[in-house]
Amino acid sequence: MQRILVLPGDGIGPEIVNEALKVLDRVAELEGLDLEIDEGLIGGAGYDAAGDPYPATTRAMAREADAILLGAVGGPQYEALDRPLRPERGLLGIRSDLNLFANLRPAILYSQLAEASTLRPEVVAGLDLLIVRELTGDIYFGQPRGVEERDGERVGFNTAIYSESEIERIARVAFDAAMKRGRRLCSVDKANVLEVSELWREVVIRVGRDYPEVELSHMYVDNAAMQLVRAPKQFDVIVTGNIFGDILSDEAAMLTGSIGMLPSASLNAERAGLYEPIHGSAPDIAGQDRANPIATVLSVAMMLRHSLGHEAAAARIETAVGRVLDQGLRTADIVSEGCTLVGTAAMGDALVAAMN
Repeated sequence: MQRILVLPGDGIGPEIVNEALKVLDRVAELEGLDLEIDEGLIGGAGYDAAGDPYPATTRAMAREADAILLGAVGGPQYEALDRPLRPERGLLGIRSDLNLFANLRPAILYSQLAEASTLRPEVVAGLDLLIVRELTGDIYFGQPRGVEERDGERVGFNTAIYSESEIERIARVAFDAAMKRGRRLCSVDKANVLEVSELWREVVIRVGRDYPEVELSHMYVDNAAMQLVRAPKQFDVIVTGNIFGDILSDEAAMLTGSIGMLPSASLNAERAGLYEPIHGSAPDIAGQDRANPIATVLSVAMMLRHSLGHEAAAARIETAVGRVLDQGLRTADIVSEGCTLVGTAAMGDALVAAMN
């Protein structure tokens, strides 16, 4: 039996997770999977119930789980809380606690959605790239950090920091991924300005000597941001640090037509992982049956493939997504002329039906 911890979170999180669980239940039935599913609290939901965005009970369950499915965290009602109590600290906390250092963010444009992208179809048609983002280091976790008074005014400061071992382990994840794809890896940094990026580039080059089959290139982050919009299909796999990866992966999401289409996986050295859509909690549409659950459903597919080892089940889900799009069913974020607008629950039902 394999144990899955489900953390619906805040905003649209419970809605999209509910639809993903419908799909997971059906694929488990079809493929004969033996899964045990537990549910916990994180983010604002954790704070509301236990005064902690990453409660001790959730921490204990997370450490025992084979994989974790998360919805989203955050909401405007929590913005006035002290920083350690805000929902986002729960997400950072679970990443750090489980040492989820490798974030995999695929950006794949389904052919049915070529017109939904803000770029011309000929620029994005056939897009299939993977961003490998280091997730537990860099400026988000570096010390010292804080706000203090200097010379009569407040000064905020954060530290961008990486060790050789941190860079090497994420580089190897990226090179391994490239070996399974087009064997091209672009390392993104800011080595012309930042010493931490100089070290990043040196270590990536060194690791690359162990992967002679992979074509390694380097690009400054500002140029990479431009190239993602100008000619995104030049990329196969991109590896980069935490803050650059955060920004570039959201930019890449819009190449596919909607941020509501993209899943992600965050893995540790044991391949246990946290799986979540890359979008936020969207409190403005929460409870309105308008959210797109496809990114969360595709996160389930990634979970089955990367942490639980069920390739056939993952492929069955991904095929179902394509079938539903072929039927012309669309949530509000991807709807276009000639398609049928459906809500969150109806999209989940359609995905379940498409697996039959």
